[in-house]
Amino acid sequence: MLDIGWTELLVIGIVALIVVGPKDLPAMFRTLGRFTAKMKGMAREFQRAMDEAADDSGMRDTAKDLRKMTSSRQLGLDRLKDAADRFDKWEPGKDGRKTGSETDRLREERAAQAARVRETTAEEPEIEAAAEDAADAADAADLPAEDKRDNT
Repeated sequence: MLDIGWTELLVIGIVALIVVGPKDLPAMFRTLGRFTAKMKGMAREFQRAMDEAADDSGMRDTAKDLRKMTSSRQLGLDRLKDAADRFDKWEPGKDGRKTGSETDRLREERAAQAARVRETTAEEPEIEAAAEDAADAADAADLPAEDKRDNT
């Protein structure tokens, strides 16, 4: 209320004891307490009268409606804030899902396909060489005997 600390109250009490005297000090504090109680009562009464006036004029309902209209929930900002928070806290690979599992599967499939292609292309020269040898042998079998001597 008045933002007075214990040290200030102690100083005020000592000054009051010196100025008023020990004999009249309790009566003064009693009067001060009554005065403070009356002031609090008047403030409470004033606040109550202001609240009743606001209720009568419909100001409270208007203020409540304004608060509802401008609330972050009503505007959808709470969902946006939640999404932004989740994005800020997101760490790839630590969300419980297996990230890259589809990528890993595709990588393995592609590696297997590449290995098959390499095997096939490695076999083709051997197949071609065997086919050429077979063709040469067939050609050699068709040649007359004197041509065979020239080729060897």
